[in-house]
Amino acid sequence: MIKKMKKNICYIFLAAILISAGCEKDKFLQDGSFSGTNDVTEAQLWANPDYARNFLNNVYASLSDRYNLGDGALLASATDEAVNSNLNSGINTFTNGTWNAARTVDDVYTDMYTGIRKANMFLEKANGSAIIPIDEVLPANVAANQTYDAQIQRLLGQAYFLRAFFQFELLKRYGSYVIVTKTLSVNDELDLPRNTFDECVKQISDDCEAAISRLPLSPVEWRTVDRGRATQTAAMALKARLLLYAASPQYNTTNSLVKWQAAADAAKRIMDTGKHGIYSSYPNIWLWNTAGAFNNETIFATATLNTTAIETNNAPISYDGANGRTNPTQEFVDAFEMRTTGKPISDGTSGYNANAPYTNRDPRLGFTVLFNSASVQPAIAATNFKSRPVETFVGGKDGLGLNVNATKTGYYMRKYLSESASWAGTTTNIRRPWIFFRYAEVLLNYAEALNEAQGTAQLTEILRVVNLVRARAGVAMPALQTTNPAGNAYVAPTQIELRKRIRNERRVELSFEEHRFFDVRRWKEGETTFNGPVTGMRITPITATTFTYTRFTVDNRVFAARNYLYPISQNELNRSPKLGQNTGY
Repeated sequence: MIKKMKKNICYIFLAAILISAGCEKDKFLQDGSFSGTNDVTEAQLWANPDYARNFLNNVYASLSDRYNLGDGALLASATDEAVNSNLNSGINTFTNGTWNAARTVDDVYTDMYTGIRKANMFLEKANGSAIIPIDEVLPANVAANQTYDAQIQRLLGQAYFLRAFFQFELLKRYGSYVIVTKTLSVNDELDLPRNTFDECVKQISDDCEAAISRLPLSPVEWRTVDRGRATQTAAMALKARLLLYAASPQYNTTNSLVKWQAAADAAKRIMDTGKHGIYSSYPNIWLWNTAGAFNNETIFATATLNTTAIETNNAPISYDGANGRTNPTQEFVDAFEMRTTGKPISDGTSGYNANAPYTNRDPRLGFTVLFNSASVQPAIAATNFKSRPVETFVGGKDGLGLNVNATKTGYYMRKYLSESASWAGTTTNIRRPWIFFRYAEVLLNYAEALNEAQGTAQLTEILRVVNLVRARAGVAMPALQTTNPAGNAYVAPTQIELRKRIRNERRVELSFEEHRFFDVRRWKEGETTFNGPVTGMRITPITATTFTYTRFTVDNRVFAARNYLYPISQNELNRSPKLGQNTGY
């Protein structure tokens, strides 16, 4: 793998540098230096303040949005959240039993090592480079912020964070990886065994701390044009997620409560900064606001995409030829509680009516899923898209079997879609990032870890934090497990009951954000949750406003014990046999 990585050295520069320097792939030495035939030598690069600074910008370029893993697919379609309307999509490799070392999907191994290599190179070369301090943090014009050392430390902090980020992306997929903290040369041993899981966790944690000690606290400390760069809270969020994974059953086989408490403490560290909060509008979390900045809930995200591809890939098929790719499952729809009682629909006292299944549900259902608008009495505005009703009933303009792209489940995804986007006639692109870390996740990480570490001894604190997420303006779900609507004596929930409700809150709140795929794995529940059928809803009209609802099987999924981790691709193993294959592949 690393050999392959070193054959792609031209990645280390921004497009502007490549153009000005006349960079060609075959004119670079394999160790990352320049040959004498180039217009810009390696020494000249680090002696040029613009080139040296832009080198770090190019490390950020290894971050990629996750809106399209091929043919418009989201990772959600590899879980019980959704089905992809293209039955031949590569995303189905995850679920049909064909996933193996020769048939990989979402294989980020090379890309993440590309990012690691660039970060390592910057960490080695930045100190002593010709970078000129600029007034990049607030308050502006503070002399201490403009010294060479202060500037270099902020730049190094970003590189440490990015290296930690790329390493975690390897860890959560492959279980472990080869720790590389220097720029490798052709003279280094390249066929290396992977480090242990615990060694990888320590390395990522150490890099997070190195970043925290050097970075501005939160996005608002950066000047406006630099918001989106790494911060202390971004590094804290990464470490909190890392420790949550390390404490989970997949890796914490002895259920060490010390690990759970460490995860809780790491999440609480972010909360105690007071720098982030719950944004008022759930549907607009992912939109770049009119002030040209991310909202307060966003901790770290990619640069904003200016596109309509998210809509053309996922909007219902009757909307200007969209492809309707991500089709939520009935299992996912069933996870949304009743708005009036705050109870799961499986609870006989919840108020759920199977003949009006979308009425009085958690408002996040309407913000996340496009379901048959005409079947809602009264209609919920959020189920319309672009002021037009969605017709998923049999015979409707977005209905089952209408064409090859039509929904396979009776539902379409609404999350991420913008009402302002247009792609027929005059195109109106919408700026959106992919958000890697947001504050709602931090709160739910904290609640989960605290419940596992201390259980109902921390009941009040756990409920307080979960209810911050549920109380979001426009959602305003009843507080979780705090009162009995019937007025009977209150019975405190057990740790097991809390676990179930917290996990469901994650499922609903963080849907389609790639958490479900890894959550079920770290909980060690893949064989039961992802192994079996997923269903949809066939809606048949009786009259113009009345329908019957019949659940049907859409797909039979396969999940084997080996599928908790990704396979190391056979190509990588051929290059570096000492990597070793994950069990079962």
